[in-house]
Amino acid sequence: MAKKVKRQAPSLINRTPLRVRFSEVDSMQIVWHGEYVRYFEDGREAFGRQYGGLGYMEMYNSGYVVPLVKINLEFKYPLVCGDTAIVETRYISCEAAKIIFEYTIYRESDMQVVATGESTQVFLNRDNVLELVNPEFYIQWKKKWGVE
Repeated sequence: MAKKVKRQAPSLINRTPLRVRFSEVDSMQIVWHGEYVRYFEDGREAFGRQYGGLGYMEMYNSGYVVPLVKINLEFKYPLVCGDTAIVETRYISCEAAKIIFEYTIYRESDMQVVATGESTQVFLNRDNVLELVNPEFYIQWKKKWGVE
């Protein structure tokens, strides 16, 4: 039986607007489902810039890679070419050696929720070995932002 991870309510949030491009829609003229995973990544990257220290290259330069090991996505309403989406990325603090984000994607014109989701990343050291405890840089990042 999997151990339940103790989680706290989200406290750090980033909101990033994204313009839906023609190349992101499918033959039905709606955003292809795979693009939403990319939108989540855009949200994570913007989050990392806003709350310095969790950018991909910053973590890499600290000696770690942080691959996705789990992603959930639920579609609510479609986006179409020309829409502006707002990706809301919420950091979920937990005690385990992982990074969890929750997402809500809104259509900017009416603030309709079009998709929700969650992702989990883990820490691998430079030898690609899974870290079972939080790396020091991540402990310090959590202290800095008050999400210990």
